[in-house]
Amino acid sequence: MSLRDDTRSVTRGGTDLTKHAHLPAQATGPAPGHAPDHDGSDRGPDRAARGFSGRLTAPLLIGSLLNPLNTTMISTALVSIGQTFGIGSADTAWLISVLYLASAVAQPVLGKLADALGPRRIFLAGLVVVFASGLVGTAATSFTWLIVSRLLLGIGTSAAYPAAMSVLRDEGKRVGRQPPRTVLARVSFAALGSAAVGPTLGGLLVTLVGWRGIFAVNLPVALIAFVAALIWIPADPPRAARAGTGADRADRPEPLRTALDPLGITLFATALTVLVFFLLDLAHPAWWLLAPFAVLTALLVRWQLRTPRPFIDLRMLAGNGPLARTYLRHGLSYLLIYCVMYGYTQWLEEGRGFSSGYTGLLMLPMSVAALACSLLGARTKSIRGPLTLACLLLTAGAGLLAFIGGDSPLALLLVAGACFGIPQGLIGTSNQAAVQAHAPPKDIGSAAGLQRTAQYIGAIAASSLIALAYGQKAGDSGLHLMAFVSVGLGVLLIVLTLTDRALRVRS
Repeated sequence: MSLRDDTRSVTRGGTDLTKHAHLPAQATGPAPGHAPDHDGSDRGPDRAARGFSGRLTAPLLIGSLLNPLNTTMISTALVSIGQTFGIGSADTAWLISVLYLASAVAQPVLGKLADALGPRRIFLAGLVVVFASGLVGTAATSFTWLIVSRLLLGIGTSAAYPAAMSVLRDEGKRVGRQPPRTVLARVSFAALGSAAVGPTLGGLLVTLVGWRGIFAVNLPVALIAFVAALIWIPADPPRAARAGTGADRADRPEPLRTALDPLGITLFATALTVLVFFLLDLAHPAWWLLAPFAVLTALLVRWQLRTPRPFIDLRMLAGNGPLARTYLRHGLSYLLIYCVMYGYTQWLEEGRGFSSGYTGLLMLPMSVAALACSLLGARTKSIRGPLTLACLLLTAGAGLLAFIGGDSPLALLLVAGACFGIPQGLIGTSNQAAVQAHAPPKDIGSAAGLQRTAQYIGAIAASSLIALAYGQKAGDSGLHLMAFVSVGLGVLLIVLTLTDRALRVRS
């Protein structure tokens, strides 16, 4: 993600978007002849003329919910899948990790492709891959085919979010104003809402049609999003038009091979894969894997510092402290959230003996809290306040899990889930606002993809912690081990949030 040219715009208080020469002069204000609403919303009879119509955003919202929905929906199906194929928790953890591994690599790659080739093309291609993954998973006859399905799913669903951000950026250029916060809030709400209801929906599908239902549900959703995108998302401009003619660009578009940095992508994907293999069996660690991981990481760093258009611009991240800290904070936050999303639901089924459907209902307070707080987080202009509250609740919720056991009352189980639902809603919207504030607008697709990469690396670490804590079956001791580690991480997250001066700025 080459954002180096825009580090000059990062100031102590945030990003001064008016310094970006590639934006039209009126991009930071309203369209000529229109005064913006105080909250940036699209009110009034000239809404369609001012852009960001409901038709444009509808397919973006549908596509954006697929990845978060599939990351959480499977949580209430892992036990059922393990029973079908005769495998334990350590093996079913691969269904979690393979999607995150694919997403961690594919999000920034597809974000770059959306910036270079056009978001509509990438959005549609991703939906085709999602549809194929649904077919493979629904008809799977072995656990291996489920792994293949989740791999395809991770790649396909990774196109939607960075492509959506690029579509909104292009629409902003067309109408001469920045995407309203309310529009960005809808995209965030689609992702957060689908992730929040995932466990409950997954439990319902497993109860009604079996675990294959969580794969089959992607078929109609992907088809609807594909048709809506064909009709309502404008065709992408030619590559030459997307490349621009600014002083730092040639009149001809940059070769795709140079823009994508294939060697950097390969090194990153390989290093991350090796790390995942190491993390997934921490009970019997293969220490020798750390040697190739260290070598690959060193080669990746060396190449990223030498190539003019790196996959991950390390110099930019070093110079853009607010953005780098946003990625770190986002990854740590979701490490804790996914420990509960997967670890707690597995314990409810195996440790307490609840069915998948009943477990989904127990997670409903978490889902409702996450939905409500994502709406509240989207409406506030503050970043630091919601993040601080979220970190405190994450730590408190993790501490509560340390006192839960096989004889805990039902009310305590519900409260524990709700403690993690509130932070889930606040963290997503607040960190998205921070990325919008600190990332260069011309590379918002790849910047958004890298934010999701940080989230998925946190999720991979969470699945590794769960596999270490539970082994072949979720029990009280494993839940408590996971809780103690999560408390320590929560305290670290509180310190990182309170000491970040960049969070004082309002988005």
